Amino acid sequence: MTAALAVVLAGTPAQAAPAPGAPGIGDSYFPDYGNGGYDVSHYDIRVRYYPGSDVLTGTTTILARATEDLSSFNLDFVLNVTSIKVNGWTATYARQGDHEVVVTAPRPITRNQYLTIVVQYEGVPSEVVAAGYTAWTKTADGALAIGQPEIAWWWYPSNDHPRDKATFDISVLVPDGVEVLSNGVMPRAPRAEIPGWTRWSWRSARPMATYLAFMAIGQYEIVQDVAPNGQQVINAYSENLGEFAESARASVQRTSEVVDWEQGVFGPYPFEAQGGVVVAPQTIGFALENQTRSTYAAEFFRRGSDPYVVVHENAHQWFGDSVAVDTWQNIWLNEGFASYAEWLWSEETGEGTADELFEFYYNLYPATSSFWTVKPGDPGPPNIFHPAVYDRGAMAVHQIRLAIGDNAFFALLKAWTAARKDSVGNIAQFQALAEAISGRDLDAVFTTWLYTPSKPTLGLAGAASARSAAAGARAGVTAEPKSYQKINAVHQDLAAAKGR
Repeated sequence: MTAALAVVLAGTPAQAAPAPGAPGIGDSYFPDYGNGGYDVSHYDIRVRYYPGSDVLTGTTTILARATEDLSSFNLDFVLNVTSIKVNGWTATYARQGDHEVVVTAPRPITRNQYLTIVVQYEGVPSEVVAAGYTAWTKTADGALAIGQPEIAWWWYPSNDHPRDKATFDISVLVPDGVEVLSNGVMPRAPRAEIPGWTRWSWRSARPMATYLAFMAIGQYEIVQDVAPNGQQVINAYSENLGEFAESARASVQRTSEVVDWEQGVFGPYPFEAQGGVVVAPQTIGFALENQTRSTYAAEFFRRGSDPYVVVHENAHQWFGDSVAVDTWQNIWLNEGFASYAEWLWSEETGEGTADELFEFYYNLYPATSSFWTVKPGDPGPPNIFHPAVYDRGAMAVHQIRLAIGDNAFFALLKAWTAARKDSVGNIAQFQALAEAISGRDLDAVFTTWLYTPSKPTLGLAGAASARSAAAGARAGVTAEPKSYQKINAVHQDLAAAKGR
């Protein structure tokens, strides 16, 4: 070896050894949710479910790409794993914490390497507790895999955080006569696979956050139609709705009408199918914006039909699903805008203007109420579904509208959903876009309405216009908009029970 070559080699930095992937994706609210070191592009989930015993067996194939050199990586999952293969090689694995599976591949994984991860598993999901509760719901005729921010752990292994979206194929084998609802479209009709068992298949071709993938298994009436934009509409109703049946249908059958209206407000509908699922009474206590097919507790319709909850959950198809939260601190971008969609629907249907609803909600909560101590822009992990995130969140949206004017505001909604489609966003990015479109400094509005733990004073710092100042001057006026009772019922139910 020549001296010159020796010098060159001596100066070459050593390549870093592969390291374990991080056990969390970097969310300050939920530090161990999601994982580092890889990015998922697709989940192929094939499960078999036994309704009588609540046993679930499955094989999930995960297509991913390594984002760094890895000696091991984590999956979020709580059922019993029976085998894991990485690119065809048998991997070893171990439990860590209450929902982490640490996977060690038999060969080093290099940055940008494509990974095919095949996990086989089994278990009784309703018997497993993680993060302090069980998200899986066993029902009299089947089960529900529905929840926020956690649900994937109980039925498929994943990189469980909205930052890592993927496409999905979901295939479920159930006894004959049992129906299965999930996301997207049915690429094929349900078909007999083995004697006494039928396989249901669903496909989602647009990127989806892991918690938005769902299953509803049981006895359902399935109603199919075509939306005004030509898309498939699939609505489903538990056959055990009883007294809620007709009011549920009178609400959820309006889904395609609601989506068509919301397209005019938020921009083109971002997914390939539409619909909703209404589950049996006393099953869950919330509604959830599962991508393409929201799920509703029957009790939302106990007072009669309620299109407001349909408006709310379908607004999430834009705000929360297509544009997901970068971290869970940014939950206002989901709930504030879905709640404000109800205010816009109220205006559209002549049941109360957004100004009237703002005034009513502002006067509803006295300055001494603990409601005002929760900051919608940073509510804290225990409060991501607090009423303030919904109601004060909608008030904050209205103040932004007043601050920049209707033309800029409605342009902002469409610009945001277009720029962040199939991705994630945070409040700082939204403020920057609002300021770019309006040409205004909005620090006072955002700080006052999203980050100040007290009741804002209208007409002073953070006041948006003479309209909001006038509302402050009418403090104590409590004329109730016609839409308030139904909007309030939606928010009470959602904030009280959503996800847990």
